[in-house]
Amino acid sequence: MIATRNIEPCVSFISSQIRYANESGGVAENSVRRTVTISRQTGCGAFLVAEKLAHFLQEHSPKDPSPWTVFDRDLIDKVLADHDLPHYLAKFLPEDRVPRVEDFLDEIFDVYPPSRTIVLQTAETMLKLAAMGHVILIGRGGNLVTSRLPNVFHVRLVAPFEKRVELAHTQYNMTKTEAHKFCLREDRGRARYLKKYFNADINDPLFYHMVINTGQMDFDATAKIIGEAVLKLH
Repeated sequence: MIATRNIEPCVSFISSQIRYANESGGVAENSVRRTVTISRQTGCGAFLVAEKLAHFLQEHSPKDPSPWTVFDRDLIDKVLADHDLPHYLAKFLPEDRVPRVEDFLDEIFDVYPPSRTIVLQTAETMLKLAAMGHVILIGRGGNLVTSRLPNVFHVRLVAPFEKRVELAHTQYNMTKTEAHKFCLREDRGRARYLKKYFNADINDPLFYHMVINTGQMDFDATAKIIGEAVLKLH
């Protein structure tokens, strides 16, 4: 089980955005603050790439001191805080972890919000973050949620299955067998998530500005290529 990080990075990000707006009097009309969404196959190193990308963009955005922040599993903490939901719901919120039968029972017995409601709340939070800019959103259909925002750059990360299993094996301290099953399960879950809630094929390249094979390119080079593309957008 991969632990959920706490909400401190989220709070820090929001605080810095408010402070920046107060100090600068708001972002100038001609100053576009970018957001990046990353869709990924399991084991592509998406979070590692995102961290390196945030560092690259921070270094090359000297005119704007507001920090670039990565929202991955901690996005759920932000959703729970935004909508005043109990923290224990985090275990129900990984991508595509609530079967339809549970949705049905939830609505009948009002045990916790049905998954479709939580997906909508997640989308609302993602839109707020993306509109602020200087965020990197990983997963949860971020590219589709923010598809109409002109300041957002969409990336898809892929890699050969064997390399993804090896990364999961080393990064998450799994056996090779566990890593194999993990990659299959997560990939299927993410595909179902987009199909169920957005009626979209996660592998459709037309949903992304850029698709990169991290099996052919190291994480530093991947982050740099994405970062340079983001900085050249008008």
